[in-house]
Amino acid sequence: MDAKLTLKLDNKAIKDAKVYAKKNRESLSKIVENYFRSLSHKAKKKKASPIVSELAGPLKGVKVKDYKEEYADYLVRKY
Repeated sequence: MDAKLTLKLDNKAIKDAKVYAKKNRESLSKIVENYFRSLSHKAKKKKASPIVSELAGPLKGVKVKDYKEEYADYLVRKY
């Protein structure tokens, strides 16, 4: 079920959004709806897909040095 939402925004923001919507052949309503949906998905912290989990698997248990220490080691070897 659709509902109406009234927003109070800066005129330039509205103008820019309309240009963006026209360029991308989307309505402002759809853009705002998609943005709101993306916020709710981020809040749920969706679990990674099986493919992503599989790719990240080999890194489990690998101890990574502090990047500053690693960079210092690189500089020592370089000079």
